[in-house]
Amino acid sequence: MSNIIAIVGRPNVGKSTLFNRMTESRKAIVDESAGVTRDRQYGKGVWNGIDFSIIDTGGYAVNSEDIYEGEIRKQVMLAIEESDVILFIVDVENGITDMDEEVAAVLRRSSKKIFVAVNKVDNNKRIIDSHEFYSLGLGEIYCISSMTGSGTGELLDAIVKEFPEKVEELIEDNVPRFAVVGRPNVGKSSFINALTGEERNIVNDVAGTTRDAIHTRYNKFGHDFFLVDTAGLRKRTKVKEDVEFYSVMRSVRTIEDSDVCMLMLDATRNMEAQDVSIFNLMVRNKKGVVILVNKWDLIEKDNASTNDFTKLIKERIAPFVDVPIVYISALSKQSILKALETAVEVYDNRSKKIKTSELNEVMLKAIEAYPPPAIKGKFVKIKYVVQLPSQTPSFAFFANLPQYVKDPYRRYLENKIRENFNFAGVPVQIYIRKK
Repeated sequence: MSNIIAIVGRPNVGKSTLFNRMTESRKAIVDESAGVTRDRQYGKGVWNGIDFSIIDTGGYAVNSEDIYEGEIRKQVMLAIEESDVILFIVDVENGITDMDEEVAAVLRRSSKKIFVAVNKVDNNKRIIDSHEFYSLGLGEIYCISSMTGSGTGELLDAIVKEFPEKVEELIEDNVPRFAVVGRPNVGKSSFINALTGEERNIVNDVAGTTRDAIHTRYNKFGHDFFLVDTAGLRKRTKVKEDVEFYSVMRSVRTIEDSDVCMLMLDATRNMEAQDVSIFNLMVRNKKGVVILVNKWDLIEKDNASTNDFTKLIKERIAPFVDVPIVYISALSKQSILKALETAVEVYDNRSKKIKTSELNEVMLKAIEAYPPPAIKGKFVKIKYVVQLPSQTPSFAFFANLPQYVKDPYRRYLENKIRENFNFAGVPVQIYIRKK
């Protein structure tokens, strides 16, 4: 079950700083100028063992001459609609502004749980000043400082309590879920119709014909799983930003609830920024990944076309390039069964377990051939490796000085695992622990 938090508020109240803190990243640009965040940022966080996704929206503004503000306002409205919890950020330094009142009026009409976080509260006087925000009529307020982290723990404690407890599905719990995701109008519904032989999913040239995620049971040729066609957007619109935003919002939920994600690209448009964004969501959620290049029959090809396109894709998705790429045509049914077989293989890879003796035999030789570099005159010795009992492939290497094993060497270990054991399409986690 997915949990989504939308961070909303007027420009320059510290939304991006809080986003970076909650995701433990520096992904969102932070600047004192208002309106720096115009595109949405999507992140992954965890608190008290509970995973959640975070959307950092652009600042909500009204009566502005900035042409971007209208688009930002629409994106905020969509985020409110699609999220489970709304985090409304206000600024204690400026008090309640007209824009805060405007946002609060929108939020009061929402049925979602609202958390009001008063930012930049870093001394006792500001705690007293924060009490005026109770007048917004949105319930309890939380005093935080997104810059120092003060109060964010109490805020997250309260937020994760609102998420529903994970309930194991009693029906069809062991049936794999394969999600077909991608930008609007790349042919997701056509692909599923071609596989099932039924015109169950509406196909139209208008982006966003699919409004909700549609589950289709596939039980043919010895396979049994659910195919999930993700929604593109809610209604027809001429605003490209709305289409792209809604596509990713719906993809977040579908990705989190699936086992393997088939990322569909449009061969006539190459791999765009939105495709990379969705791919990164899959990797962060540790899902199996297969890339399907649809409409391959429309491309003028020569002997090098496939290799050139594959090279382009791998440049965009690096460093995780061990991903199967299948070239298909949903319209002519070219290679669609190969796409399914590849997804099944990736599903098996995701749950693969390697014997500890076999793992050590292979990896200790690789470590002996290329040991970790010495740091500050100290030599790192890795003596043992085990696969952890997790849902996705994770490996623990036991070393005398784990703190000195840096990312380049972790990538070396991962590459050696991939060379010797087939984990194509599956993110692999490497942990270095004290011997």
